[in-house]
Amino acid sequence: MMTLSRRAALMVGAGIVAAPSLVRTAVAEEQMDLTAAAPVDLSSLPRVRQALVAPPFVHAHEQVATTGARIVEFEMTIQEKEIEVDRGVYLQAMTFDGSIPGPMMVVHEGDYVELTLKNPMTNQLQHNIDFHAATGALGGGALTLINPGEMTVLRFKATRAGVFTYHCAPGGPMIPWHVVAGMSGTIMILPREGLKDQFGNPVTYDRVAYVGENDFYIPKDENGDYRRFADVSESYPDTLEVMNTLTPSFVVFNGAVGALTGDNALTARVGETVLFVHNQANRDTRPHIIGGHGDLVWEHGKFHNVPQVDQETWFVRGGSSGAALYRFLQPGLYAYVNHNLIEAVNLGATAHIKVEGEWDNDLMEQVLPPTAYEGV
Repeated sequence: MMTLSRRAALMVGAGIVAAPSLVRTAVAEEQMDLTAAAPVDLSSLPRVRQALVAPPFVHAHEQVATTGARIVEFEMTIQEKEIEVDRGVYLQAMTFDGSIPGPMMVVHEGDYVELTLKNPMTNQLQHNIDFHAATGALGGGALTLINPGEMTVLRFKATRAGVFTYHCAPGGPMIPWHVVAGMSGTIMILPREGLKDQFGNPVTYDRVAYVGENDFYIPKDENGDYRRFADVSESYPDTLEVMNTLTPSFVVFNGAVGALTGDNALTARVGETVLFVHNQANRDTRPHIIGGHGDLVWEHGKFHNVPQVDQETWFVRGGSSGAALYRFLQPGLYAYVNHNLIEAVNLGATAHIKVEGEWDNDLMEQVLPPTAYEGV
């Protein structure tokens, strides 16, 4: 087992001194005695290896379970890399599998999630994963703390249905930095019988739109221009100063301004039902579909709760994920925004959905086009 001194030395070697709270987390991990835990025999359960896909897409999955409990195997590789947040603005990011947000994992209640997490030697920092869906050991964080060149395998039972945040939480001041640098995502645990409406009737969706919202904190130089750093370690001291102002430089969906607009806009057709899954690991947010509604909204993201209906805007608390179903009734270009409109328009928290189909004048009609008139 790795010693505390080696873990702390890694942080110092990266130019980052371990804070006391980080040391306490590492000590707690070193002292955990798992040898006394009774082994669990899962040899009778089938195993399924599931490849992950980059957001806003989600891997193929059944909405209603057609088998008994399974062990679902996933693999993610941590990537530290530079990303372009806006034109000419760069962030030294930390990511799960190279995407912001990290890929969505989908299982059913009662399944076992088995994740292989890899931290390549080319990275500079130690990382782990904290599943809000899991029970015990800091959500898996104390069992998955790995240095560059290490890998680990974590298994937990999906005991609660809903959408849940996961994020990196290596300890102390590293936790908020890793999260606002991009290391968060969502796992969706479906009830075995599928989703239900407010009356308990089954409901289904045609597609999932997975939106990860991130607040980025990028330092500026003396001329007011955004700075660019050589690597993630170099970016830390100045980034920390901006983080401590609690004023984000950007608030974006899926890693960059415009990541879900233009050629990258989400798509749907009139009559299709879309499940919007929204994650924000650090700050509160207020999803809203301009021109649409939340037909069914699980604001807290938990599917055994009765969903709210006909919502205009809903609230996703920082450190959680929420879900909303909407059936599109009209064609056109819809905006999906954080309805703090300053953050949506000025800082980047906007997505577009291009919806194809036939217009229904009964729902909305332009009775008089823009016309000149006389008068004051």
